[in-house]
Amino acid sequence: MTFFKALVLCFFLAITMPLPTLATNHIVGDGLGWTVDSDYTTWASDKTFVVGDSLVFNYEAGWHTVDEVNESDYNSCTTRNSISTDGSGATTIPLKKAGTHYFICAVPVHCISGGMKLSVKVQDSSSSSSSSSSAAPSAAPSPSGKGSPSSDDTPAATTTTTTIPTIAAPSPSGKGLPSDDTPAATTTTTPTMQSASSATCISPIVAFFFIVSWILIN
Repeated sequence: MTFFKALVLCFFLAITMPLPTLATNHIVGDGLGWTVDSDYTTWASDKTFVVGDSLVFNYEAGWHTVDEVNESDYNSCTTRNSISTDGSGATTIPLKKAGTHYFICAVPVHCISGGMKLSVKVQDSSSSSSSSSSAAPSAAPSPSGKGSPSSDDTPAATTTTTTIPTIAAPSPSGKGLPSDDTPAATTTTTPTMQSASSATCISPIVAFFFIVSWILIN
């Protein structure tokens, strides 16, 4: 019995535990890599960078470098206060904190006229993992302001009225006299029945707990 209680607890924890956010390695420049005559602003514009992700710079060693700098040095393409620098040809920069990070090539002409500069805005992992639920679309108004009939409303009964005239009996003289009787009316009411069907879906989780509870009781 203890085993089944532990099994139920583990199952409950498994379905309520949030999924971990997987880190992404972003290859800077994709197939082109880290090189001159590239537009890294456009490359980064359609990407989401999260704490825990990494930037991978692929380039030819001896020709380029990867320097992480502050915003001022990024704008002026200088490396006087570089946070980090590497020229191995394969540089991986882990994004450890949220905020904007700046990277340039230490060769001035490559940064100034070659476009070898990159800025990425890194989001906190908790803010990126929370997904916003899409609101259900509201029903569109019917044209001409006419409301659509509700499926829950019961249609009114259909009433058919048939009038049968009464013919007066002939008088002794053979001439028919008009009758003072009001013509009888036959009313037939035909109700329109509404059929409704319903389907009951049992959640697999509810079924699972029902089976486990039955085993524990017996």
